Amino acid sequence: MPANLSFEQLKKNVANGETDTVLACIVDMQGRLMGKRFHAQHFIDSAHEETHCCNYLLATDLEMETPDGYASSSWEEGYGDYIMKPDLGTMRKVPWLEGTAMVLCDVLDHDTHDEVTHSPRAVLKKQVERLKGMGMGAMMASELEFFLFEKSLDEIRAEGFCNLQPISAYNEDYHILQTTKEENIMRPIRNHLFAAGIPVENTKGEAEAGQEELNIRYDTPLNCADHHTIAKHAVKEIAWQNGRAATFMPKWDANRVGSSSHVHQSLWKDDEPAFHDRNKPHGMSELMRQYMAGLIKYAPEYTYFLAPYINSYKRFQKGTFAPTGTAWSVDNRTAGFRLCGENTKAVRVECRIGGSDMNPYLAMAAQLAAGLKGIEEKLELGPPLKGNAYDRKAIDQIPSNLRDAGEALKGSAMLREAFGDEVVDHYYRAATWEQEEFARVVTTYEIARGFERA
Repeated sequence: MPANLSFEQLKKNVANGETDTVLACIVDMQGRLMGKRFHAQHFIDSAHEETHCCNYLLATDLEMETPDGYASSSWEEGYGDYIMKPDLGTMRKVPWLEGTAMVLCDVLDHDTHDEVTHSPRAVLKKQVERLKGMGMGAMMASELEFFLFEKSLDEIRAEGFCNLQPISAYNEDYHILQTTKEENIMRPIRNHLFAAGIPVENTKGEAEAGQEELNIRYDTPLNCADHHTIAKHAVKEIAWQNGRAATFMPKWDANRVGSSSHVHQSLWKDDEPAFHDRNKPHGMSELMRQYMAGLIKYAPEYTYFLAPYINSYKRFQKGTFAPTGTAWSVDNRTAGFRLCGENTKAVRVECRIGGSDMNPYLAMAAQLAAGLKGIEEKLELGPPLKGNAYDRKAIDQIPSNLRDAGEALKGSAMLREAFGDEVVDHYYRAATWEQEEFARVVTTYEIARGFERA
């Protein structure tokens, strides 16, 4: 299902009064939508060609702080402009906002008009082009997990993010009765996204109180990442419109299961699944085995792109369905990589490492880079894991904290070759900034533990 609004139809909708606002959005480092609200007539008259934004939008943190240490933009350079170039192929209605359409923009250098290399969409497009050069394409799908809460974002913020109450009282994994109680939020999410051209398949309760999962049909990598980003944005807005709060924070409570974002992936050639070979074990082609071997070998190096914050690593705990090792398995949810669709044309690999806070463009680009490197190196895939991966001491582990993940990113020759030094250094700076910010905070844990007894 493509974006569902052509430029010509937008003109008609503006003329008849159906649309009066156009959201022109870029995707920032954190995977959020940033941009401008245009009067629709002005967008049609001129802004559909290009508009501008400050280049600090691709060098900020979650708080919109402007850290030093970025080569691309700084106080010394004066924080100039980028060009926002609307990709009119992404134009769509925004049914949950009255009279509104949306378009995603590519980010271009103001002088050269080349794509800014560390822009998330550009990072992913580069790997798609690399794959195209090998005569192949990819299909990917991401699962979005999140929590819904009883109170609104404003109420929760005013109360200091304390005493958080999920929208349900018990584990609602596949639970129809409990999720019926949440349909006043989840039904609009499904229907509004579908009307916006996002091919929603289903929603379900997940394995914790108040936890939800949204599944979207597989598509090409760029479409998949676009769908993921718009859907995540919509979930937050629709929950807010209904007086509730949604969070994609991976681990908001130490005693509760965290939220992930699994990524399913396969390669295709000549409109046929290149991962499938019915004459090989599990229906896996040699190409698939090499690709999966690349995913496994380089997993520590790209873990940062699957888990970009301090909190991301609190999710990786034994017995929580969040993997800690890089083993692969056949339909085994304790492993980092799960073979799905065994012995069918739908055979694919599911990466289970990513958290709900990942930027999908960067996460998918990193996985494609690792898998393609596995093909180039003709890596051999070891046997699948059987049993409980958490109990296997010999399994290679992913980094257990942001510092280690950042250092693995910095030292990755594979990612430097695939993304370029500038991109790796840019996101390494993002990783170190998160550590610096956290290091100077005094947490409630420290106060409770040491106020009297230290």
